[in-house]
Amino acid sequence: MMVKILHSYYPKPESQLIGSLKGDGNTKEDRGRVAVDLWETSKPYAGIQSRQKCRAKSHIVFLKTHQTESSTIQHILYRYGGSSRLTFALPKNNALTFSYPELFQAQFVEGVRAKAEFDIMCNEMRFRKSEVAKVMPKDTFYFSILRHPVLMMQSMFMQFKYVSTASDFHTLDKIIQSRFKKHAPSDTGADYLFTNLTFDFGFDNIVSADGKDMKRRASEVIGAMERDFHLILINEYFDESLVLLKHVLCWSLEDVATFRFNRCSDQTASPVLPDTAEDIRKWNDLDWRVYQYFNATFWKTVESTVGIEEMKREVSELRELQVELLSTCLHRRFRKTSKDYPKFKTNWDRGDVSLGFSINKELDDENYRKCQKYMTPEVQFTSNLYDLQFSKQTRQKKQAS
Repeated sequence: MMVKILHSYYPKPESQLIGSLKGDGNTKEDRGRVAVDLWETSKPYAGIQSRQKCRAKSHIVFLKTHQTESSTIQHILYRYGGSSRLTFALPKNNALTFSYPELFQAQFVEGVRAKAEFDIMCNEMRFRKSEVAKVMPKDTFYFSILRHPVLMMQSMFMQFKYVSTASDFHTLDKIIQSRFKKHAPSDTGADYLFTNLTFDFGFDNIVSADGKDMKRRASEVIGAMERDFHLILINEYFDESLVLLKHVLCWSLEDVATFRFNRCSDQTASPVLPDTAEDIRKWNDLDWRVYQYFNATFWKTVESTVGIEEMKREVSELRELQVELLSTCLHRRFRKTSKDYPKFKTNWDRGDVSLGFSINKELDDENYRKCQKYMTPEVQFTSNLYDLQFSKQTRQKKQAS
């Protein structure tokens, strides 16, 4: 029997995802649990103010991670920064990434020599804090987002099977059955199916399968992530993550309301057998341990920063706002770019993973411009910001060509 692994490994928000649950997550009985020592020693992130008045943050680094809906959060930052006339650290030559999968270097940023610091950095990179800090202010707020490793690999298979080790197989089950226990990727950055979360955070994802070594390695990774990042969001609680982000950045609900361009839904998941899901978790044991820890600390941060009841209220309000935005702005969706919208690029046009949007043509000019900001995809938004910040350089390059 084929099953979809969706919400079987983690508790629901209503139960607050807390409690002293014993075990280290390495047995079937312990799945979805968090070790007592991890939970009891965890603390709310430094720099997050608990239900107090604060000033809106404008110096921000967001580490995009693969298949976590990070493009949606990037879009929120694009929209806010563009409206507030903030400067963005953008990749050179109008690229989408900072030379991923190479470790980030300050020299990958366009205009870095002319400008010492930028306000926001949110394009795809393989994180290296020492280099990022060279182009960002000292008071920069760092955050990222994680996703359950099984769900992440399902989505990875759907998205990248054309360019990875998955290209020879029709199902994720066959990949795991064929390569599990003997897969040793020589080029993990191009694989997309092996401990990709920790790889994105800049860590070596080839680690020993020995339990003690893995526990030590996970502790080191978690410690480094807590030092480098003020907040880690969780994809499975996306709306709750947006509300929490709104609080810690001291923004409004309107600032974080969005259309979910690359929504990781049940419909896009590649079904897997239960044994395959178990193998995926073991195969990505480092990601799994990291995910468990931050899945728990997320809800502890919610309690200290927002409160569970207030979170429920604001999530409901956010969803109502987003429904209103959809009903106002949306004319229709399309899987591939329509001939009627030649300049409106979708992020990915294979399968049903990423959908494009077209704007309601009946809107007045003011609402049309507002909706356009909400609906412009990553590719076009990045290009627009690049042209805005480096228009002189862009014109010179065009003239030279």
